[in-house]
Amino acid sequence: MPSTALAGIRVLDLSRILAAPLATQMLADLGAEVIKVERPGTGDDSRTYGPPFAPGTDTAAFYLSCNRNKRSVTVNHATAEGQELIRVLAARSDVLVENFRTGTLAKYGLDHESLRELNPRLVYLSVTGFGQTGPYAERPGYDGIFQAMSGMMSVSGHPEEPMKVGVSMVDILTGLYASTAVLAALRHRDATGEGQFIDLSLLDCGLASLSHFAMNYLVSGEVPTRRGNGGYGGIPSQAFLCEDRPIFLVAGNDKQFAAFCAAADRTDLLQDPRFATTSARIAHREEILPVLEAILRTRTRDDWLAVLDQHDVPAGPFNEMPEVFADPQIQHRGMLINVEDPVSGRLPLLANPIRFTATPVEGYAPPPALGEHTDEVLTGLAGLTATQVERLRVQGIV
Repeated sequence: MPSTALAGIRVLDLSRILAAPLATQMLADLGAEVIKVERPGTGDDSRTYGPPFAPGTDTAAFYLSCNRNKRSVTVNHATAEGQELIRVLAARSDVLVENFRTGTLAKYGLDHESLRELNPRLVYLSVTGFGQTGPYAERPGYDGIFQAMSGMMSVSGHPEEPMKVGVSMVDILTGLYASTAVLAALRHRDATGEGQFIDLSLLDCGLASLSHFAMNYLVSGEVPTRRGNGGYGGIPSQAFLCEDRPIFLVAGNDKQFAAFCAAADRTDLLQDPRFATTSARIAHREEILPVLEAILRTRTRDDWLAVLDQHDVPAGPFNEMPEVFADPQIQHRGMLINVEDPVSGRLPLLANPIRFTATPVEGYAPPPALGEHTDEVLTGLAGLTATQVERLRVQGIV
């Protein structure tokens, strides 16, 4: 079973695609009961975001990445009967998560103000592109748009070309902000008896994630430049090409730089006032980088990784996916798990990276098939009879 840390918490998940489903998956991993409500017939849009698809199914790997440990119920929220079913489920839930465009659910009486009358203890999380207020509130948006608008792309890539982060990073960061927000709201609810509304914007989360890049600009007024694989910390902090393949090398302080110089048999660099301290190396970045590039091209990647490890200098290889999952540290940490899926058989998943001592995440249920738990939830939680559920199914409501 998943962790028991959130045992007894029920989450009604009306979300689709990535950011909000990642948040509810996190809550599910931590032991919450998560009921995912999907459209009859089609379900979450991300089910179709393939290939690749799970073997023997038409369910995309994209969907599988953020929907494990949930139960799937189909309900057509555009019908009066469907809206009433969602109200019944919301009245018996602790948390509701949705990511419809601003104002959409109010049309159906499923907004926070309406549901709060039924369940004052309900924590209601709304994840939207631009938030509930402001001139862009009703605009649609996707991850790449928010990477561009938040400034993330302005600091990513090479000087001549802004670059999107490969993964949907704003979605992923928003999912983490969302799960943290829900946990804080539940803590407040348990202390006061009152639920609340959480307004979370992908644009806001994208900007917040710029962290020290944004602060550097706010303090100095200087627009950050794109440095490709170079960082903004100590020098060196970037990719270097060795004799055969590249590595990523960081010497974040003077001790580590001295260790690098010893590993490279270039302790003479420590005597040069331009390179002797972190601040000096940052100020003379353009002078020291060619020196370091020439040094690192003299040995193979594996030779450098071995000698740098001996001198306790942070460095690592550039791994493609096969190398990632073959890495002994990744294997030791158990980051690849396999679950049994009734259709696909063995289904590989990424493990939750949180390690608890008292409430470990020890088991995973496969992402549900569309509507897999409709009968179970509607008869067990909503109080319908099997005959009533079948009638609603014939009418296209579930």
